[in-house]
Amino acid sequence: MNRDGMDQHLTNDSPMNGAPPPAVVAQDPPASPMPPRQTARGGKAMDLTQGPIAKTLLLFALPTLASNVLQTLSGSINSIWVGYYLGESALAATANANIVMFLMVALFFGFGIASTVLIGQSMGRKDHNAALRATGTVTGLALIFSVIIAGVGWFESDSILRLLATPPEAMEYAHDYLRITFMAIPASMVLVTLTMASRGAGDAVTPLRFMILSVVLDIILNPLLIQGMGPFPKMGIAGSAMATAVASLISLIGFLIWAYTRGHVLRLPKSKLHYLIPSGPALRFIVIRGIPMGAQMLVISGAGLVMVGLVNREGLDMSAAYAVVLQLWNYVQMPALAIGAAVSAMAAQNIGAGRWDRVGKVTISGAATNVVMTGVLITLMLIFDRTLLSMFLTADGEAMNLARHIMLLATWTFLPFGITMVVLSTLRSNGAVIAPLVILAVTMFPIRLGLYYGLYPLMGSDAIWWSFPLSSIFSLTMAILAYRHGGWRRKGAIINSLEK
Repeated sequence: MNRDGMDQHLTNDSPMNGAPPPAVVAQDPPASPMPPRQTARGGKAMDLTQGPIAKTLLLFALPTLASNVLQTLSGSINSIWVGYYLGESALAATANANIVMFLMVALFFGFGIASTVLIGQSMGRKDHNAALRATGTVTGLALIFSVIIAGVGWFESDSILRLLATPPEAMEYAHDYLRITFMAIPASMVLVTLTMASRGAGDAVTPLRFMILSVVLDIILNPLLIQGMGPFPKMGIAGSAMATAVASLISLIGFLIWAYTRGHVLRLPKSKLHYLIPSGPALRFIVIRGIPMGAQMLVISGAGLVMVGLVNREGLDMSAAYAVVLQLWNYVQMPALAIGAAVSAMAAQNIGAGRWDRVGKVTISGAATNVVMTGVLITLMLIFDRTLLSMFLTADGEAMNLARHIMLLATWTFLPFGITMVVLSTLRSNGAVIAPLVILAVTMFPIRLGLYYGLYPLMGSDAIWWSFPLSSIFSLTMAILAYRHGGWRRKGAIINSLEK
């Protein structure tokens, strides 16, 4: 399961004239002095309200992009270990378990995104106390939420797997894998929460350090615990889950030690440990804004499941081709996700600092950067499509021809998709979460499915692939309209929601 984030867009709008004053982030006691803001090179928080916008955005986004790539590679390599040592039934078991885990944490992931908005705006207005309060609140919430999920999952894992109609031959594997994975949730979820908070404060390098540690440990421990090599016990499929659990726990401990010994800007001093008890306006904002953000992940994953069902109707070769193309598309969408996260943090800090003159420029720079990075990836992928696909498919098979056709028709979807992610990230940076949810829900279901059913009599299976770019263009149009004419810029957007 992707632990990062989890959390998957150009406007011609110029910097806003007559911009409102900065939104206040939280009503805490008088703000404590903000510690010195250092550069990302030292692993400290970057001041995202100063300096050249394009350069700052790129430097901030690259560590997040590297983390996403590492996480995806780790999942791929671990799947290879499981498939090689334990076979297809074990591999199917991990897939079923990972679906469960994704659905379990999707809602909380929205809480994490909401907290980065609070932290980012607090950092922008130099209110260190409010940033610490938001960090403590979301961390305490993550711990409570994850412990509850772990307990329910441990006792109800079989019921959950039966509800998913897990194949009988994979049931035993899935049971062992899922129970241990549930036990790993507290460490994993707290680690993800802290990395998201760190990025909201302007530090994307520290999360990268501990993502590297986690991925390396996970990859090394997987075969050792699956097979019982050397002093390690032979645990089979449970060993793969245990490897991930141990890697997450060690990385979390390392993150905390680093934060306190290196003076991380968001470390909670002893006098403020009570901030870990979720309460007050910060909790209300994180929950109210976090639920729609988590719902966006559920909308996207639900739409993905629907598309898999439509593809499966076209036969085994088409299903195999689509599965392989999805593997490659995971990498194509990474710039959009990393840049979107960077834009959200950067825009939030500038809103908090009252630098509305920079917010529009951040959005445009993010969109332009995404077009360049994603465009290069798409071009390379289409040029070398046969080489890339041959890693998964036989060169002269029908699935190879279908996969190349799918890529040619639909891969350019990620250009409008990436720009949309940037625009929606800007909206979220001031607490606007309903418009992005509505845009994604309408795009993923009535628009995309309407295009499919409307075009299928004319195009056959090609209607599936044309529905991707056409629906993405629709979502981009709606996002730009929401950006230009929506109320997301309103004065005091954050504090107004906290006071309700």
